[in-house]
Amino acid sequence: MKERIYVCHTYYHVYVACLKELALPEERQGQATLVLSTMSNHFGNLKERAEKCRLFEQVAMFDEKEDSFFPRLAKYHTDRGNIVLNMLARIRYTKLLGKLQEPYVPVNFKDYKDIYVFCDSDPIGYYLSYRRIYYHAVEDGLNCIQYYDTARYDNRGHFGLKAWLAARNLIFIQNGYGKYCIDMEINDKSVVPYPCKKYVEQPRAALTERLTDADRELLLRLFLEDMDGLMEKLNRGAEDKVLVLSEPLCDLETRKRIFSDIIAQYGTVDGRPAQILIKPHPRDVLDYAREFPQYIVLDAFFPMEMLNLIPDLCFRRVVSVLTVPKAIQFADEIIFLGEDFMDRYEAPELHRQNEAI
Repeated sequence: MKERIYVCHTYYHVYVACLKELALPEERQGQATLVLSTMSNHFGNLKERAEKCRLFEQVAMFDEKEDSFFPRLAKYHTDRGNIVLNMLARIRYTKLLGKLQEPYVPVNFKDYKDIYVFCDSDPIGYYLSYRRIYYHAVEDGLNCIQYYDTARYDNRGHFGLKAWLAARNLIFIQNGYGKYCIDMEINDKSVVPYPCKKYVEQPRAALTERLTDADRELLLRLFLEDMDGLMEKLNRGAEDKVLVLSEPLCDLETRKRIFSDIIAQYGTVDGRPAQILIKPHPRDVLDYAREFPQYIVLDAFFPMEMLNLIPDLCFRRVVSVLTVPKAIQFADEIIFLGEDFMDRYEAPELHRQNEAI
């Protein structure tokens, strides 16, 4: 039987998988399989780079399918006006979505001792539950449940009943409520507003603090395809640099206005215009190079945490809207704008999910 497999949907997920592997004794490293789901990221040539990395024995691409890919599932989204009828439809939907993923799954998960799934709300969670395969869930982003508990938000109304059904594998609920989810690894249990008995705490800082120089070099080689190009951009121009982290917020026009307003408000340091750098989110499709040609736009396709690994790199200020900036170590000042800021641009209920639970 093979040792470990990680199912990743984002570059950040791959980064955490690498941290988990690097935390193992050296003799246990290099025995894992990495699965890259293309449902929300294309990953470029990361597969080829990961195959050259000593941490993974195998790298597989997963053409995971959203439920909208299967027209026959659409009827199960109809509100029947009755919780009993809705739950009967959901039971059928749960099993069918899992079954329909089967032709696209690139590995036999039953061959592995430990399966780690980032974002098991995606169809992979339904598939593993359909096949009755036990797995470990891993928090999608740093402290993301603190701001958006997707399990409870997606199942508002009669949550206790739905959790009971999920625990018996009749329906599926992500993030530790499914029968075949062994546990849910999160960064910090103290910040989670709604506890779950399967949450286990694994601080991400504990994984990064033990990195050696060789580990840092390995991660930089894996995630940065053009290190020279990145360093040229980082070393260009003024001493006072402000980094703005983009996110796929609102529609494109509103998104452009959001980041224009952020730069106008936070792009000045000590009364002088700073040099502005924008780090696009991998799923943000706004063309920042076209919309903001006067600023430096970094590559979208590497985890922000890579900047922590570059020696002597320091920004005067980093500005984030909803991305939790707790892991940032390369800035003198960190500004997290949060939900109050977003209230100016869209209806609060669109981003204040935990308040609607």
